[in-house]
Amino acid sequence: MAVTPFESAPSRSPTHLSGYPRRDHEVIDYRMRELPRTGLEFRGPLPSPLAPGSYFVCVGAAQTLGCFCEQPFPSLLAETLGLPVLNLGYGGAGPAFFLAQPVLLEIINAARFAVVQVMSARSESNSRFDSGGLEYLRRRSDGARLGAAEAWQAELDGVGILATERASWLRWCARRVGRFRARGLVAETRRNWIESNRRLAAEIRVPKMLFWFSTRAPRYTTSYRNLGTLFAAFPNLVNEPMLAAVRPHFDRTAECVSSRGSPQLLRSRFTGAPCTVDPGRDRPDLGGTLWTHNYYYPSPEMHQDAALALQTPLRDILARA
Repeated sequence: MAVTPFESAPSRSPTHLSGYPRRDHEVIDYRMRELPRTGLEFRGPLPSPLAPGSYFVCVGAAQTLGCFCEQPFPSLLAETLGLPVLNLGYGGAGPAFFLAQPVLLEIINAARFAVVQVMSARSESNSRFDSGGLEYLRRRSDGARLGAAEAWQAELDGVGILATERASWLRWCARRVGRFRARGLVAETRRNWIESNRRLAAEIRVPKMLFWFSTRAPRYTTSYRNLGTLFAAFPNLVNEPMLAAVRPHFDRTAECVSSRGSPQLLRSRFTGAPCTVDPGRDRPDLGGTLWTHNYYYPSPEMHQDAALALQTPLRDILARA
């Protein structure tokens, strides 16, 4: 008798990072549902039943989940291909997050094929921070929890390098040292990201496609001038040499570079009128400024472009399966 994906031991579940349903309630209903035996919630509807070979999966972060988008690219692909999809987009996730979830890996390996988003390297651990595969980091030196942007900004500013930083020239010295030290930390983080992606590819035994989905091309020049030039647009910290190191471990690759429809005006799903979203309802450390537009996540038009970029190569995978 065939073994279903849910007959093994449950995964060790991390604290839920994403407060997207609470944050985005006025704009969209993600229909979040707990995936059996995982303790994790994903965007619905979930395919039922999850019989082996009866669905495909899309693995990734918030871009795969489809923040502020009624029809993210996984749903569009499901309609086009005539095959149910399990959207495994998880806010802030990197490849290490999925490696830590054995039941999720079983479910992925029961699918017809997997689309794996190129996820951010800011969700990767290093000698300074433990990520648990998510973007909310724990500083190893004192156990403090920090968002990745705050953590890496502190590295660039050299926070904690000098005993006192009151004088402007001392702060200047700390920043110089911090930017120099950050180079080694970036190199370490990128190596760890490559290894995590290679391990994830090895764990996924069904046909798998690596998918670059961004407003930028993979190639960019890393600059330590500020956080924006260091991270670049999502997937943060990921560049062409890193992609070149992991591409051979996947069966196919696809790319969608688009900014169509961005920024996206946020509208109430109840009235259709423009509205605001408070990011502090996701995590308190993200609060302070209300959003009137979606500047960060892919717009609905970008999701359409992504589905179009994936359609032909995925039809080829289905034909060969």
